[in-house]
Amino acid sequence: MIKTAEELHRLVTGILLAAGADSRNAERVADGLVLSELSGVETHGIHHLVGYVKDIKAGYIVPDAWPEVIKETPASALVKGNWTFGFSIAKYAMDIAIKKAKEQNVSVVGVVQTSHIGRVGEYAEMAADQGVISFIWCGGQSEEQQTTVPFGGMEKVLHTNPLSFGFPADVGHPMVLDFATTSTSGSKLVLAQKRKIKAPPDCIIDKDGNPTNDPEDFFNGGAHLPFGRHKGYAIMLAVEQLGRIFTGSDDFAEENRGGIYNRHQGVSIIALKADAFGAMDGLVERSAELGQRMRSVKPAPGFSEVLVPGDLEHRSREIRRREGIPVSEDTWDELTSLGVSLGVDIDGF
Repeated sequence: MIKTAEELHRLVTGILLAAGADSRNAERVADGLVLSELSGVETHGIHHLVGYVKDIKAGYIVPDAWPEVIKETPASALVKGNWTFGFSIAKYAMDIAIKKAKEQNVSVVGVVQTSHIGRVGEYAEMAADQGVISFIWCGGQSEEQQTTVPFGGMEKVLHTNPLSFGFPADVGHPMVLDFATTSTSGSKLVLAQKRKIKAPPDCIIDKDGNPTNDPEDFFNGGAHLPFGRHKGYAIMLAVEQLGRIFTGSDDFAEENRGGIYNRHQGVSIIALKADAFGAMDGLVERSAELGQRMRSVKPAPGFSEVLVPGDLEHRSREIRRREGIPVSEDTWDELTSLGVSLGVDIDGF
């Protein structure tokens, strides 16, 4: 089925308000989830809402809390999220990082006591749109929930450890890298299991260490593989260092908050004023030229074009704002059932 962004935003907001969120959190989470759907990133879209409501009921998410700065210098800050929605916390932290980078040329902001922050690339886009380069590192999820083997190993010890980098280029079309450091994301496997489809090849192993593309094998004791073999594994450790260890997120873990995925999660943001060393016009022009140089390369057999990170999301938004957002039947049924259970009037959606 096809839904407009406005319809999905109203439904998500209504469900969150009914679940106990205050309006500023409900609006912010709806903004993030619907933008993921517009961007074609279903894995980080509205299907997560069911889990967020469960976490509210379990006490893992405090739906009317708000983040705060607990340590600060002119070029750095440590943000304590107070266990509210990660969407609100990460935007709050990125806004600080952008402001400080513009004032000091460089800034570093850490985040602790957070829940799931959604599509990490959204925050890199926020910075790039304001002329700021950013690097975002998310670690700590494996302290209580291990899903990934190290290169050369058979025992799960890490998690998906996502990261994102963003660079200003064309207005509204920055170059944004955004991915898990495993070969596929956990959310893709959840959706693959639900829809009884195969996972991509060379991404997961079964409980005995054998390669598989059956998501059931993953959920029956299997594991993620790092992307890029030993190189991806090394980057995973860098994300863990910068996300969890650098921020000190372990020191802020609380037994009844966050859940096993988020309790120890830490996020660090490194932001650079893009025109710290030269004029912004020149930087944007050279960045755009780099992108066009890549896109002009003759595609290899089996490919129709060469893309730059961020192209697919930009293209998807243009199409889906014009034509609507496709929503799967299973996701729609879950959301509308959730809304009914919370007393939300879903007529008109």
